[in-house]
Amino acid sequence: QGGGWCNTLSSCSARKSTKLGSSNYMERQVQFSGILSHDPLQNPDFFNWNKVKIRYCDGASFSGNPETEFKNGTKLFFRGHVIWNAIMDELLSSGMAKAKQALLTGCSAGGLATLIHCDDFRELLSKDTDVKCLADAGFFPNEKDINGNSTIESFYRDVVHLQGTAKSLNHDCVARSEPHKCFFPQEFLRSLKTPIFLVQPAYDFWQATNILVPDAADPHGRWHRCKLNIFNCDPRQLDVLHGHRNSLLKMLGEYEQTPELGMFVNSCFVHCQTWMTDTWHSSTSPRINNRTIAESVGDWYFKRETVKRIDCPFPCNPTCYHMDFTHG
Repeated sequence: QGGGWCNTLSSCSARKSTKLGSSNYMERQVQFSGILSHDPLQNPDFFNWNKVKIRYCDGASFSGNPETEFKNGTKLFFRGHVIWNAIMDELLSSGMAKAKQALLTGCSAGGLATLIHCDDFRELLSKDTDVKCLADAGFFPNEKDINGNSTIESFYRDVVHLQGTAKSLNHDCVARSEPHKCFFPQEFLRSLKTPIFLVQPAYDFWQATNILVPDAADPHGRWHRCKLNIFNCDPRQLDVLHGHRNSLLKMLGEYEQTPELGMFVNSCFVHCQTWMTDTWHSSTSPRINNRTIAESVGDWYFKRETVKRIDCPFPCNPTCYHMDFTHG
């Protein structure tokens, strides 16, 4: 499950009274669609798998792990890593230990959690189990905002420091780098041993709004209409978004020769695409080389072919599903 992160005592306290901070507020039933669907027409390769949705409540992609508690009356417990371990123990004892095939997946903050825990997940299962990981919109690049400020890096630094996540992050990365840098997949992807698939929109609206053009970087609101709907962006703004795509492709270019790393990078103004039928697999789903995201992930998981599907730049793909927030 996705849902961002919290980087201060006050923002984490605010999450306590929402479904992203306490099971008291979570819906009791959730829709299983997209990759979780039981319908073979909507989910051709995984419809008959056992599926578990892991609820997100720690605000640090299941990596909170501090040495000490805060004794300042906040009643905040950063226990993401402990929650992860408890859930895994329960699933293993419920039959997952016997799995022949397993796929850990998540979107957004859950996509980052997938990458952070992918190798741990592999270790939990027998060496004969075919274990892979799928991160949907979980590749957050360490990019400066339009004013040249390190907005996302300083935000991640605060998350990692506040929630004591260093022990949960990739050990090779933490050994050579400041821990908060290891919250960025570009810093630790090459250290992962388990096969990974990245579904990533090259024009991710969350990244446009929070990494490239956070409100603080646009005090006069010149980007407001563009962030609501990519078709409102002027040529200069589109240049910035194309530049963001280029730097993403450059980071991913490192893995051109890595057959077990699959990717589907489309040019849609969207964020999560694997858990909605409309974007995962339907007659109107986004396609690259005439393959949907579901077909691409299946081709990769079952080794039908090596999958590196990278779209041409916006607005070239007529099959895209673009978010429009103008009437939100």
